[in-house]
Amino acid sequence: MVHRLDPLVIRHTHRIPFPTGPVGDGGVAALQFDAALMSVGFKLSAELLERLSGLSEGTVVDTAVRTLGTVREMVGDHVRHNVYFIDFPANVPDTFDFWMRCIAEALADDRTRAGTVEQLSAGVVNLLTLPSYGNYRHPYAEMLAHHDELIAAAGDRMTVLHLGGASDDELAALYLALAGSSTPLGEDGLRDLRDLAGHCADGPQPAEIPVRENRAVVNQARLTAGVGLLLGTVTDVLRLACALAGGDVTLQEPTRLRALPRAVRRALLAGLDAVVADAPAKLADVHAHREMWKRLGERLHPHEYPQWPHAADVFAVARGEKAARSLDGRTEELLAMGDVTGAVELLKAAPGKLFRSLDRLLRAAGTQDERDAVVAAAEQVAPSVSGPVVLSVRQHLHNRAEATGELRVFVNRAGRAWVTDDTRPPVPAPERKRLIAALDAELRRRLPAEDHLLIDPDVLDVALPLSGKATASGLGVLPRGSVSPVDGELLRFFVYWKQTERTTDFDLSALLLNADYATVSWLSYTNLRDAGGEHSGDITDAPDGASEFINLRLGAVRGTCIVPQVNIFSGEGFEEVEESFFGFMLRETEQKGRPFEPRTVRMKSELRGPGRVALPLAFLRGTDGRWRAKWLHLYLKGTPASNRVEGNRVTVATLVRGIVEREQLTVRYLTGLMAVDATTVTVWDGKTVPAGPVTYIGLERPDGLHPASRIVTPENLRDLIPA
Repeated sequence: MVHRLDPLVIRHTHRIPFPTGPVGDGGVAALQFDAALMSVGFKLSAELLERLSGLSEGTVVDTAVRTLGTVREMVGDHVRHNVYFIDFPANVPDTFDFWMRCIAEALADDRTRAGTVEQLSAGVVNLLTLPSYGNYRHPYAEMLAHHDELIAAAGDRMTVLHLGGASDDELAALYLALAGSSTPLGEDGLRDLRDLAGHCADGPQPAEIPVRENRAVVNQARLTAGVGLLLGTVTDVLRLACALAGGDVTLQEPTRLRALPRAVRRALLAGLDAVVADAPAKLADVHAHREMWKRLGERLHPHEYPQWPHAADVFAVARGEKAARSLDGRTEELLAMGDVTGAVELLKAAPGKLFRSLDRLLRAAGTQDERDAVVAAAEQVAPSVSGPVVLSVRQHLHNRAEATGELRVFVNRAGRAWVTDDTRPPVPAPERKRLIAALDAELRRRLPAEDHLLIDPDVLDVALPLSGKATASGLGVLPRGSVSPVDGELLRFFVYWKQTERTTDFDLSALLLNADYATVSWLSYTNLRDAGGEHSGDITDAPDGASEFINLRLGAVRGTCIVPQVNIFSGEGFEEVEESFFGFMLRETEQKGRPFEPRTVRMKSELRGPGRVALPLAFLRGTDGRWRAKWLHLYLKGTPASNRVEGNRVTVATLVRGIVEREQLTVRYLTGLMAVDATTVTVWDGKTVPAGPVTYIGLERPDGLHPASRIVTPENLRDLIPA
């Protein structure tokens, strides 16, 4: 059975739900399907090819059409990528010569001559007023005719698509995985969960939904289906109200709440009443969002439902008519009085808050007894703290230098980043080491004992996805802080955007830094050729979509750090445009090909974040001369208009330094803990697949693994995080 949600399975799992249809001779069509997939960097597994070959030709063709549309969008090949300079990367002119040519053409045009002369007399010419600047000068087909076919190379990306189970089974499994994730999902992940939750509301549910945002999305579907709500705190009800209004379930952005039908009001009030009746102390959670609770009370009319008095208490607290002291407030009072031990005892009732406060508590402790009390409390409550929080604190302590003067990097949930000097006193070394040992022991206790652990060495430097918000959605995207090798002679960035209403100008640029993070040079529309690279030309309007490219010969690059960035010069933001994405390709010089070749794309990620400057990743040259990518997924506030690489290079360099010099907990750390208790540990050589079941952890799922194997790749790396 074909389901409209099957593309979600392909995107999230790289599996095609089990194709069904009349038996037939679909071998030829299956091979053609495989060839079409390879042209965009995908391939059918042997098992899937065999299955399709035994079905009718029509069934294979239908499967191919649906799948090709999905994978082409995954890699960015669903749109046309044109370039301003038709021969790019060849024959890109010198920047000054190009601008002079544009001025000469404007002077030769009767419509623009007078205005151009007037600007020249003033000494400044606005490039956007020149008719030959900023818009494509040739159709897409003409550009294609100027480029040779791509020559296939062994290094071209080839993502294997595997045979999945029945469509409903695959959708149910994906729903359970997303809903039960121990780490927050990104914006696209929440959107997909919302679609799946509506389909799976009546089916099996996760044993636990630890992430509050996920619970809100699931509750919205359960409310629609008339199934009981899953509520643990009063804030769960507020998140659900935001979900019903189409707002932000993370509660980071304001939501305009809507009037609600009587049946929905009754369900929310009944849920609130049950939560507070069971645990009156949870009324203290109201203080964090008092104003929003007041607005929700205006929509729920709790006074009309006297049968739920505990629900009415929630709104009384929000209005200040009923007291409910918060744990945070009581903790602050104790710390203000210098009672660290008292604060620690109080926080033991909220293990997560205690863990998040460890740094501050240890710095506030004035005696050894107080420091011992902090560490002892952490050791005591550790089994009750969620896995992501334990890992986050473990990572924090690892990076907590004993000397001051380091950079402190802040990144919020939306990817907005800023950096400052770390002026905090150091955490005492003995307590820091004792806590690290305790956290390692706790994590090792939670990890399952593996019989046979099969590890792809290429995945070891991938950062643990402690939050899905630290990873953009897309193909080949890794969590913030991950390091991955870059193999190829030519590195080519691309950005695509399509405006919604207003004229919008995105500018692709690349900043080149030396080992001290000082500027060496840059490539942008103001510097079209330099540093072993070329810019494809500035496009300033994208009603039908537009692309810009930067091509770099890695062997000729000056400097040790390349920071591609997308600056919004004017118009709509990343979250306002109809579509926008960034990516990079790797190829060899002799391959030639078009400016955009899907099977050379190594990464394509959506650009959907706050701010006016996007920093997807950086490329670093190591002491061995090899280049590696360091994943950033960051956004800078920038300015409302005219953002340029020249204007933000100091900020970008400081931020990149702060990220690069901060060490992340990686798959290497977690597999090291897992290996201690594993019966067998094998480092995969890329060829030999064990005969029996294994737990495989790698970048790509190999063909031929035992059906009972557990498989972890970047698509479901969150499954490694212990609950």
